Amino acid sequence: MTIEEQTVAGACLEFVVVNFAKDKMTLRVPTRKMANAGMRKLSDPAAIEQVRRTLSRAPYKARGNWSRLVQEYESKMNSGDIIAVAEVIRDLYRPAVGPNQNYSERQLYAAALDRLSGEVALVEHITVEEAARELESIVIAGAGWKA
Repeated sequence: MTIEEQTVAGACLEFVVVNFAKDKMTLRVPTRKMANAGMRKLSDPAAIEQVRRTLSRAPYKARGNWSRLVQEYESKMNSGDIIAVAEVIRDLYRPAVGPNQNYSERQLYAAALDRLSGEVALVEHITVEEAARELESIVIAGAGWKA
């Protein structure tokens, strides 16, 4: 992440520039609009510990109409709250040998795991793959799944 200045329509603006190498994408957000765009500081180690506690709890068995549940999960994903993202992972995890997930469940789960493992990796200075394995192992142990 860097800060750069650009002239846009004759006005000098300051932008936060974030490069997403995995997605081959660059994001530029005016610094004045960072909060409105959902940008926040990286989580601290205490927040990551809270994520681990959340993942280790038994999954919440959601009931009701799937389209409403999808909206709820997407809202949690877009909230910027890593605890809410951890709840999505915990609640949507299914072992490969267990009950089948539908396509949208798998997509939501994968997006949540990708988002959370990326942040954990940055905070703990490990790879995204190591973070994902650790997060999934916590969910498996907490829910009593067999690995």
